[in-house]
Amino acid sequence: MEDTQLMKGILEGCVLAIIERGETYGYEILQALDGYGFHDLSEGTMYPVLTRLDKNGYISCRKAKSPLGPVRKYYSITDSGKEYLAGFRENYKRVTACADAVLKSGG
Repeated sequence: MEDTQLMKGILEGCVLAIIERGETYGYEILQALDGYGFHDLSEGTMYPVLTRLDKNGYISCRKAKSPLGPVRKYYSITDSGKEYLAGFRENYKRVTACADAVLKSGG
């Protein structure tokens, strides 16, 4: 089974959780996710998520010159984003507990 649909539902919450730790930029978020085992995520996956989060008011974006060259977009979580993330965490716990119960029941 391809995990694209499952990943799409979880990725926004995970990205917000990383941004909640402190201001960061796209590539740094990708590296953090890779460290947690989310391998094979690309910028083509990451930037639409960041755009959606920004459009929904969950993150704010500022542009600043990077120490390594071109201008970077730095992301911070908003109060609305913190509320959304708290709800996401609660929903995630509930859904994964239900799914675990079904999947571990052995059919």
